[in-house]
Amino acid sequence: MSDISKVDKNFSVNTKIEKDDIEFLSADSECFEIFGVFRENGKYRRIPEEVAKKVSEGVLRLHANTAGGRIRFVTDSPYVAINVKMGDVGKMPHFALTGSSGFDLYVDNKFRQSFVPPFDISDKYESVAELLETGLKEITVNFPLYSEVEELYIGLKSGSVIKKAAPYKNKKPVVYYGSSITQGGCASRPGTCYQGFVSRRLNLDYINLGFSGNAKAEDEIIEYIKKLDMSVFVYDYDHNAPTVSHLEETHEKMFLEIRRANPDLPVIIMPRPRFYHKPEEIRRHEIVKATYENAVKRGDKNVYFIDHKALTALCREEGLVDSNHPTDLGFFSMSEALISVLDKII
Repeated sequence: MSDISKVDKNFSVNTKIEKDDIEFLSADSECFEIFGVFRENGKYRRIPEEVAKKVSEGVLRLHANTAGGRIRFVTDSPYVAINVKMGDVGKMPHFALTGSSGFDLYVDNKFRQSFVPPFDISDKYESVAELLETGLKEITVNFPLYSEVEELYIGLKSGSVIKKAAPYKNKKPVVYYGSSITQGGCASRPGTCYQGFVSRRLNLDYINLGFSGNAKAEDEIIEYIKKLDMSVFVYDYDHNAPTVSHLEETHEKMFLEIRRANPDLPVIIMPRPRFYHKPEEIRRHEIVKATYENAVKRGDKNVYFIDHKALTALCREEGLVDSNHPTDLGFFSMSEALISVLDKII
């Protein structure tokens, strides 16, 4: 296939940074704050490696995908660059590389630019974003949704001010657990997963525990999640329950385990985001909703249910890349439904 960047420069990727005044700092430096991921054994992870090993091979394979990772800071630098060394690089035919393996940049909560990885990326790349804003501005760099990050350096103009961003509204993060949709497949860039939309609108910190194809409400992951210090728990793993009976055996069980450990924790329950349901999907929807209805009957006042038609209200089936995974429009529609509930809770 011919290289389109040779005939249209707008498709070229900047992978060489030529600035005499640039200074690179490790993302682990004290002047930055990292959310949603933590560093352990040479890479950023969403849960400890030992926990992932106990859950399943699939979760072990995915737990170091950096979905939900963010680095935040305030600077007066006229540009922001990244230099990143990656482990596993996610490449899929129905998923933009900018989402699975790229970073993106927000300035004062507004999208500025994607750090676009080269098409032939194997383990590292660098990129720079020129900023339009002058003076101090709040920067958020979102990590890739379906790739591993081993080392990250932030490049700023030498001598620039660097300080921590204002804190999020919630001291404890919202924790999301679910399938590939929860992990962010197939957002065009990290900032357009549904949690990203929610976070920017409501100024909320969050942890993304979406495990593509491998969210099955195992006892080990329930045990880990119920001990997290969280402000809200949101879960949706219908797509990954291998059978209807598996969903029926685990869905309410997960809720009850979380509730016993966290009596006052707000819990939001969601079915798969499909506007039209096939016969089996109707039954799955009933099982998910029954968990909510049973909780309400027991007098639980901190449980919420978002219907599949509310999740897809802005797009119906037009919000899907394939038959399952949302586009950016699909994720935006999901976020609007979640925001209407979270805004009342937080």
